[in-house]
Amino acid sequence: MRTADACYRWLMDRAGEADPFDRHVAAAILSLAWAEAAAGRGTLPLCAGLDGAALEGLALRLFPGAWAGMAALADGPAALEDDEQAVRDLLWMYADGGTPLQRDLAAMIARRCSRPNHLWQDLGLRDRGELSSLMRRHFGGLARRNSQDMKWKKFLFRMICRSEGFTLCTAPVCTECDDFDHCFGAEDGEAMMAHLRSSRPPPIP
Repeated sequence: MRTADACYRWLMDRAGEADPFDRHVAAAILSLAWAEAAAGRGTLPLCAGLDGAALEGLALRLFPGAWAGMAALADGPAALEDDEQAVRDLLWMYADGGTPLQRDLAAMIARRCSRPNHLWQDLGLRDRGELSSLMRRHFGGLARRNSQDMKWKKFLFRMICRSEGFTLCTAPVCTECDDFDHCFGAEDGEAMMAHLRSSRPPPIP
C-alpha cells in the first residue's frame, strides 16, 4: 500500500465502532502520513506526529483490525520542535473533554501544520468545511474564538504569538490590513487525496 487512497480504504475496512466522522478524520491523516513515509519522507511516527505507543492506542481505539498491519511501521519517536509543541499545547488547552482521541488529534494537527499547504489539505480532508467541523467538534472553544473565520494555520500561530507576548502584525484591526486575503482569503484547492490519486507526488515542504 503506497498510496494514501489505498491506505485510507484499508484503514476504514478495519474500523471499529467509533464515531464515523472521527474515523474518517483519523484515517485521512494517517493515510496521508503513511503515503509520505512510503515515499521516503520519514517514518510513520515522524509524518503523523505520534510515537509508536500513541499510534498503537489510536489504532486500537478506531481501527482495531489494522494494528497488526501497522505495527512494523509504527516503531520510533515523533521528534518535536518548539513551534509544534506550542500548537499541541494550544489545541490541548481547548480540547472539549480532554479525551485520548483529542490528545492524538492535537499532536497530529500540530505535526501537519508544518506542511506547506492549507491545513485541511495537509490533514487529508476533503475540504475546509471538514476541518471547521473537526475544530468545532473537538476544540470548540478555539473554534468560537476564530469568529472571523481566519485561515486555521494563521489563526493557531496568531493565538500562540499572542500568548507568548509577540506581535504577529502591526495592523490595528484585520479589516485595515493590506494583507487581509493572506489570512482570510478562500482556502479552496484540490484535496490531497485526489492529488495523489492522479499519481502526482505531493508538494515537498
